[in-house]
Amino acid sequence: MDTIKVAVVGVGHLGSRHARIYSELDRVELVGVVDSDPDRAGEVGREYGCRAFRRVEDLPGEVEAVSVVVPTDRHHQVAAALMERGCHLLVEKPITDSIPTARELLRQAEKNGLLLQVGHVERFNPGILALEKIIKEPRFIECHRNAPFQPRGTEVGVVLDLMIHDLDIILHLVASPVESLEAVGATVLSGHEDIANARIKFKSGCIANITTSRISPGKLRKIRVFQDDAYISLDYMGRAGKVFRKTGGRIEAGELAIRDGEPLKLELESFLEAVRLGGKPQVAAEDSLAALRVAVEVTREVEKCEKKLQKLREKSAGELEGGQLEIPGIGNGEWGMGNGE
Repeated sequence: MDTIKVAVVGVGHLGSRHARIYSELDRVELVGVVDSDPDRAGEVGREYGCRAFRRVEDLPGEVEAVSVVVPTDRHHQVAAALMERGCHLLVEKPITDSIPTARELLRQAEKNGLLLQVGHVERFNPGILALEKIIKEPRFIECHRNAPFQPRGTEVGVVLDLMIHDLDIILHLVASPVESLEAVGATVLSGHEDIANARIKFKSGCIANITTSRISPGKLRKIRVFQDDAYISLDYMGRAGKVFRKTGGRIEAGELAIRDGEPLKLELESFLEAVRLGGKPQVAAEDSLAALRVAVEVTREVEKCEKKLQKLREKSAGELEGGQLEIPGIGNGEWGMGNGE
């Protein structure tokens, strides 16, 4: 296989970046883009010199590989239809919004001999690639991922939208089964949780603490890893990292050597290389299923937390209405409120 003929389904903010990169790569022909908004499809098609389509069914049969960059709740439907046409796929994360539909896609890919990669782009972040080289047996991992609110991606909660990036990285670095997890969160602006925190314990003894928000005033993406011989801090956005090592009874600081590179371009190049050579993708669909399992469990724990809080609010409201709620310090002289002061 020489030149690979590709297409992009869904050309919003992220999908248009897929189209741009495909149009720039050697031995790749961007045949077309698909979007339910024909004006948007036409705009991106003109910009990158390819045809525009409104439906997956309209794509030419010559297309061999496709990026699926539609909303998460449409991943299964679109990916299944494309695999029926014999296309290799890169599906943006998460693979789907449920474990049963994710398993269906894995079975379909295996049955048809197709490559299915999932877009966990942080695996291709040059900082993470540098971090991987010095990680041995992590003992504690802390992640923060914050972003301002935007409607895009709110068809799912922040766990499936953003936290799943960090869950995938952590599972990859720790390489140990999850023993237990706890999670809390809150719904603020969307119909799902917009902020969440998870604490995960692995059988290796490693503990991971992850905090994610999509209602923050600014962007933040950091990971800190502690292991027996070092502490590593990485700023994804700043492409900067520090390594602190124990040396002769003292701690010495150094810079994490990070190469240049656009993560999405590295990801798409890896995907196309796997298609071309017929090998296993660098981020296999099975890895994405593992991350999805943990993300679903985190989401369940967050939902339990929210239900408990709602019951407490209802109980408190009822007690206030009936005059039964006792508030410490009110009406008993404490705080100088019960003696006329």
